[in-house]
Amino acid sequence: MEKSYYAYPAILHYAKDGISVEFPDLPGCLPCADTEDKAFINAKEALGLHLYGMEQDGDEIPAPSSAAEIKPGEGEVIALIEVFMPAVRDRINNQFVKKTLSIPAWLNRRAEQEHVNFSRVLQDGLKSYLHIRE
Repeated sequence: MEKSYYAYPAILHYAKDGISVEFPDLPGCLPCADTEDKAFINAKEALGLHLYGMEQDGDEIPAPSSAAEIKPGEGEVIALIEVFMPAVRDRINNQFVKKTLSIPAWLNRRAEQEHVNFSRVLQDGLKSYLHIRE
């Protein structure tokens, strides 16, 4: 069952060239940024995308470690990063995908004369064809 909310501890590594973020429980989830504000924004986005990918792959999502158990090193800070997954899933699932298609020239001319919104017509037609009701 997909959870709605996750919170994982992250290690923020401060260096002269920026801030890198590591999630000890999620290998490979390694955002970075130039500023602290952007580091938190990027960490939240990366966490959501990483967890979404794990959900899609059917991977087991590990329980988060306790932030108190993580000992920061020199130039490091521990922060708890939270993500609300329904918003992440909606944003990913509602992204638009560009499609290339072909129609007869005469049909294109007529549709353009009528100021047809091709994307809207295609979406409506696909929903009808697939029996999708909103």
